[in-house]
Amino acid sequence: MLKFGTSEAGKGWEDLCRQAPGNTLRAWEAIRTEPRPFPQTDRHHRLKGKELSTVNGLEQWRYEVTGGGRIWYLVDAASKTVWIRVAGTGHPRATD
Repeated sequence: MLKFGTSEAGKGWEDLCRQAPGNTLRAWEAIRTEPRPFPQTDRHHRLKGKELSTVNGLEQWRYEVTGGGRIWYLVDAASKTVWIRVAGTGHPRATD
């Protein structure tokens, strides 16, 4: 199950859908079917760094939708839920 963690993430998702509908659909399908891909790719991987790799005990991942568009999400394996934290057409503030 995929859920938006914030209303900003939901708005960012809508922006991605308008800007790159095909890529956003592919991202949705990839995150929904394999939120923790193995092997990881340049486009779809776990975030690195102490502050970025885990949030509230959940692994944080990134999917590059376009050259600038990103989706950051948390994987809650226990509840089989993916929480989309950040989605947007530009780079998130934190370095990825």
